[in-house]
Amino acid sequence: MGRNVGFKGQVRSYVQWPLRFSILLILFNIGMYFIDRRAGFFTTLLTVIYIGIAIILYRRSRSLVFNEFVSFATKYGQVQRQLLKELEIPYALMDESGKIIWTNEAFEETLHIKKDSRKSITSIIPTIEKNQLPGMENESEIMITHNERDYRVNMKKVSLVSIMSESEIVETFDSSSYIIALFMFDETRINKLQIENDDQKLAVALIYIDNFDEALSSIEEVRRSLLVALIDRKINKYMSSYDGLVKKLEKDKYLVILTKKYLKSLCENRFELLEDVKTVNIGNEMSVTLSIGVGLEAGSYNKNYEYARTSIDLALGRGGDQAVVKTPDNIAYYGGKSQMSEKNTRVKARVKAHALREIIEGADKIIVMGHKLPDVDAFGSAIGVYRAAKSYGKKVHIVVNEVTTSIRPLYESMVNSGDYGDDLIYNSMQALDAVDQHTALVVVDVNRPSHTECEDLISRCKTIVVLDHHRQGSERIDNATLSYIEPYASSASEMVAEILQYIGEDIRLKPIEADCLYSGIMVDTNNFMTKTGVRTFEAAAYLRRNGADVTRVRKLFRIDMDSYRARNDAVRNFEVFMDIFAISLFEGEGMDSPTVIGAQAANELLNINGIKASFVLTDYQNTIYISARSIDDLNVQIIMERMGGGGHLNVAGAQLENTSLADARNLLMETLENMQKEGAI
Repeated sequence: MGRNVGFKGQVRSYVQWPLRFSILLILFNIGMYFIDRRAGFFTTLLTVIYIGIAIILYRRSRSLVFNEFVSFATKYGQVQRQLLKELEIPYALMDESGKIIWTNEAFEETLHIKKDSRKSITSIIPTIEKNQLPGMENESEIMITHNERDYRVNMKKVSLVSIMSESEIVETFDSSSYIIALFMFDETRINKLQIENDDQKLAVALIYIDNFDEALSSIEEVRRSLLVALIDRKINKYMSSYDGLVKKLEKDKYLVILTKKYLKSLCENRFELLEDVKTVNIGNEMSVTLSIGVGLEAGSYNKNYEYARTSIDLALGRGGDQAVVKTPDNIAYYGGKSQMSEKNTRVKARVKAHALREIIEGADKIIVMGHKLPDVDAFGSAIGVYRAAKSYGKKVHIVVNEVTTSIRPLYESMVNSGDYGDDLIYNSMQALDAVDQHTALVVVDVNRPSHTECEDLISRCKTIVVLDHHRQGSERIDNATLSYIEPYASSASEMVAEILQYIGEDIRLKPIEADCLYSGIMVDTNNFMTKTGVRTFEAAAYLRRNGADVTRVRKLFRIDMDSYRARNDAVRNFEVFMDIFAISLFEGEGMDSPTVIGAQAANELLNINGIKASFVLTDYQNTIYISARSIDDLNVQIIMERMGGGGHLNVAGAQLENTSLADARNLLMETLENMQKEGAI
C-alpha cells in the first residue's frame, strides 16, 4: 500500500533529502574530472554506490514510515474514541431528524438506554420537541428536567462535507447534509444554589392600619390599649411564623423585613393576615383592616424600601384592606374584598381645596379633561372645576372629543343657555394647540393616562391636578403636582362639590352647573342606592342650595323608547354562570351610546335574587366594553383588572380591542373560573 501512497509537506522533504544530496555528489564528481581523471573515476564509483543505496533506502523507508503513520493514527483515533466514550458529560450524535447514531457511556447511563439504541431523541426525552432541533440556526440550547435533574442541552450541527471529503468508501452529494452533536450539562446543583440564593433576598414590607382612629373611637377609652395590644400581637405573631422581623414605626404603622422565600408563602396564602386581623373584636363597632406594601428585587435595600412606599400608597389609594407587592417587572394585588369606610372628617378635602386654589391662581389658563367617552360624572366634575377657575378670572377649556348620549342633555342645556362661549369645549387638537408653559391641566374622574381624552396633554403640561374616586392601578399619572384620589367617595362630582365649599367664599354655582354635579352623583350612585355615605348627601344638599333641581335632572335623563327596549333586551338575554354571575351580550347596533345602556342593564341585573355580580358586554366601535357591577362584598374591580380594566369594588369595567363578543365572553368566564380556584374572589 506504501507504493501507492505519496508523502507531502515536511515529511516528503525529510524522506527525499538523501536523493537530493546525490545531485551535489554528481556535481562534485564532474569537478574532480577536471582536476584528476583517476580521482574522478573513484568519485564516480562512490557516487554510483551512494545513489544506489539511497534509492533502495528510500523505497524501503517510504513503506515503513507510512506504516508507522498509520499505526500512530490508528492508536491516536482509538485514544480519542476511548476518551469520548468515557467522557463524563453525556454526549451523542444524531441525524437530521434526531435519530440516535452514536452515544457515549455517560449518555447511556443518564437516560437508561441500551448501547446500540437507535431511537429518536424526542422519544427518549419527551421534553425535547422536533422544532427545538437545530434547523436554520447552527446551534440550539434548551433547558430540560429529566429524572428530577436539570440539564442544559446543547445541540450543534456538524457538516458532513468536511468529514466525508477524504473518505474512500463514503461520499456525500448534498452540501447541506449534517449530523447533530448533543451535549447534556447537569446544572441541578447550580440551579439549586441559585434558588437558595434567590430565596435569601430580603424584602421590605410596610403595614398600615387603615381605620385606626375610627376603630379606637368606637370602643370605650379603657379598652383602647387592649385593642392596640391585640392588633400588635396579631401582626407580630403572624410575621414571626414567616421568620419576619417587625418594628413598630408609629401607633398604626409597622416595618417588616423578611426573606423572599417566606414572601412567596405569604403570596400563596394571599396574605391571610388581612382577614385574620378582622377577627380582633373587643366591642369595637367596625373591624380593623390593614394595608400592606411590599418592595422586592429592586437591586438595593433602599430601593426595596422605596418600592414598599410606592406599594403602600397604591394599597391605600385603592381603598385599603389589601396587599400590594411591587417588583421591577410587576405589581401584584391581594385582598381588597371589603368596602372602605367613609371618612367623616373633611380636613383632607379642605387641604386639597386650598392647594388647588393656589395652582389656579398661579396659572393663566386651565384645561380640564376626563376619560374617553365621558359620562355624566366626568362632565359634571369638569363643570365644577370650570366654575372654580372662572371665579378667579381664568380661561377654562373642557376637553370633549365626542358628545355621548349620556352627557348630551347637559351639554345642550349649557350651549343653549348662552352664558358660555364657543371656546368652552375643545377637542384634543385644540387643547394641544392651546397649551403653554402657564397652563394647568386638571384631570377628573380618571387616573390612568391611557384612558384620558388626550394622553399627550399629560406630557405637555408642567402643572397637573388629578381629582378621582376610582381605585388606583399600576398605571397612573406619576408627574401630578396635586393628586386627590379618594376611593370611598361616590363620585368625582361629590369630591368637586366638597372642594367648591372650601376653595373660596365667593364661589356660587349657577343652577345648570349645580344640575351637572348633582347628575354626576345621581348616576354614579344609581339614584343614591349604592356607594352613598353621609358626605354624599351633604354634597347633594350643597348642590340643592345652589339651585340643583331633582325633577329637572330626572327629566334630562329620561331615555327614548328604542334605548329602553334595548336595555330590556340586554337584561332579558342574560345567562347565569357559576350560580352567582349574570352575563349578558349586547350588540348595541343603532344606539348612540350603547355603553351607557350596557351599564344600566348591569345595574338592573343586580336586582335578581342570588346574583352577586353582573357583567354586560357591549360591542361598540370595534371594541368590547364590559360593565361590571356587584353587590355584597364581591370585588369586581380585581376581576376587571385581570382583564386590563379597573374601577371600584362594586362598579368596574374593562375594554377589549380586536376581539369578538363571543371571545370576550369566553375570556371573562375563564377569568372568573381561575380567580375562584385561586381564592381571589
